[in-house]
Amino acid sequence: MLELAPADLQALWLSARVASVATLLALPIGFVIAWLLVFSRVPCKPLLDGLVNLPLVLPPVVVGYLLLLLLGRQSLLGGLLNSFGIQLIFTWKGAVLACVVIGLPLMVRSIRLGMEQIDPQLLHAARTLGAGWFDTLWAVVLPLSIPALITGGTLCFARSLGEFGATIIIAGNLPGVTQTIPLAIYDYTNNPGGEAGALSLCLLSIGLSYLVLMLNELIMRRLGRAKRA
Repeated sequence: MLELAPADLQALWLSARVASVATLLALPIGFVIAWLLVFSRVPCKPLLDGLVNLPLVLPPVVVGYLLLLLLGRQSLLGGLLNSFGIQLIFTWKGAVLACVVIGLPLMVRSIRLGMEQIDPQLLHAARTLGAGWFDTLWAVVLPLSIPALITGGTLCFARSLGEFGATIIIAGNLPGVTQTIPLAIYDYTNNPGGEAGALSLCLLSIGLSYLVLMLNELIMRRLGRAKRA
């Protein structure tokens, strides 16, 4: 049976909040990047593709440290944000940023695969009928990319639930402030007698991730049935 302390419930709520906000922020960004990689004629596509997928191969702590250097108070960008009263370091917003950067490659790959399955004849027909690029994007590409968007959002959300390395570097491990489920598990494993709490949170994390994946599968099946109908 799960034994959750009040701090564990706070970590659960914060994890869901961070993952939800990160997914919502990453969706439009991932869609635009995928569209650029598939349909646009921008130069240096391999460079853009490599930069987007770089967080997949870098250790998460490296990503977190680079974000810390970029957004720290001594940096140009960090100082500019601080002058407007915007603080990301050691806040839950910093955890959101870390999850966006880490989860974005999975989202872009999913959306890109969906866009590559779109029949080019549909795009050609839209242009033949006088549709501009924005009309084609809105009326053809976006509706046909909905399954890929759902899959990409699911992967980003699930990845954000388990993000640890970049989060602990840029947001810290502050109970009730930035401590998500992975960080709470880390705390339990570093304290004597914390095995029961760590196991409870591990089971909870597995259950949440499985639930998210099952919901994605159910949604995709319904979309498939509606498409065949």
